[in-house]
Amino acid sequence: MPKPAPYLPLLTTHLTSSPTSTSITLTTLSTPPLSKTPLPRSRTVEFRGFFPTLNLHSSAIQSLKDQHIGLNPDIYESEMIALTTDKRMEKVQELESSGGVVEAVFWLREVGNQWRVRGKGVIIGDDIQGEKEREARGFVERGLRRKENIGKGDGDGSFKNPPPGTPRSQQPENPELKLGQKVEDLKDKVARENFRVVVIRPEEVERLDINDPSNPIRTRWTAVRDGEEWEEVDLWP
Repeated sequence: MPKPAPYLPLLTTHLTSSPTSTSITLTTLSTPPLSKTPLPRSRTVEFRGFFPTLNLHSSAIQSLKDQHIGLNPDIYESEMIALTTDKRMEKVQELESSGGVVEAVFWLREVGNQWRVRGKGVIIGDDIQGEKEREARGFVERGLRRKENIGKGDGDGSFKNPPPGTPRSQQPENPELKLGQKVEDLKDKVARENFRVVVIRPEEVERLDINDPSNPIRTRWTAVRDGEEWEEVDLWP
């Protein structure tokens, strides 16, 4: 079982102190059709919490209760970053084709700190339990630890949109895919089919503190033996 990452309390405090800065710059590797060289591709995504504890809107929590779905049991914790996505998004294919190579960067302006997280990202959430889903869930499970004090939504309407990146002039093959639809039922078949969770398991984390321009602080933590230990090094900025 992996040990708690030494940087996690500070990162959590910074995120709590920066409620308006929870967006992440997520970078994956993309190989264009006419190129043999992988190229970085970045986009801004929303941080959803540390898996398996996801940050949900109060209305989403109430919907889970009303529809008798419930929340994840509060038994496990981790430093793995969770994001939500549509399975048709390009980042899903990029993560799968690159072996999960990913980098996530937080710029937390309110506390003057940048956090850079490098690691492996996997996609989970497919109701069809194929080999790919089983491998991804197994990878995530190895990054979980049982909490020490534990003994032995509203849905996103975009998941019912036409496939991202397709021309607007092209009529969707599935008539149930239309822009602007609101998902009321968290078990909605069409939206649920496209909904996925990206889980990033950190392998290297860097913090840059620029509050004092004359003495910026840069620290790197590296996971050792699959996260059993973490090595900490102070670096020149």
